[in-house]
Amino acid sequence: MPRDISSLDSSQLVELLLKDGMGVLPTDTVYGLVARAQSESAIHKLYQVKNRERKPGTTIAASVKQLELIGFLPSELEVAQRFWPNAVSVELSAEGVPQYLSAGQSVLAARIPNHPALLALLEKTGPLMTTSANDHGAPTSTSIDMAKAYFHDEVDFYVDGGDMSNHEPSTIIGVKPDGSIVIYRQGAVAIEPHA
Repeated sequence: MPRDISSLDSSQLVELLLKDGMGVLPTDTVYGLVARAQSESAIHKLYQVKNRERKPGTTIAASVKQLELIGFLPSELEVAQRFWPNAVSVELSAEGVPQYLSAGQSVLAARIPNHPALLALLEKTGPLMTTSANDHGAPTSTSIDMAKAYFHDEVDFYVDGGDMSNHEPSTIIGVKPDGSIVIYRQGAVAIEPHA
């Protein structure tokens, strides 16, 4: 049975994630299905539950250093970090990132959230892979009850963050070699293409 957890600062939540747990929690944007990026078994579980083999989620981290440790290129992170901390996911080269995480894709989105409680959790767990808490093609969960209706007992925990129906998903961008910005999805943070 999944554990019901009331907040992101729960020591039980840290323990579950460090023991390769996978579940639903409120991120800086919407409810996310999450697992530790450095746990191959937890990531396999996450992709299995989400039925996603070829479309990896977004890696969220407490710092650029954490993202470097899982294989993102320092040169690209240097450019990306001017958009962080914020609800802006930047597509980065996945060439140095473990195959189980990138699901064979050449790029992987990453961000450092602007959310104190989430950052404090990430400091303790290391980076988390997150993907929206929904079945493929279905609406993203705006409440923990909606997430439970999707995932039932397939996850290890649910963290209730209340009603998140007024939250937008992250903005997704890419940075070209010349430094110009490509916007893949306008979301929570408005970004101008020439930023």
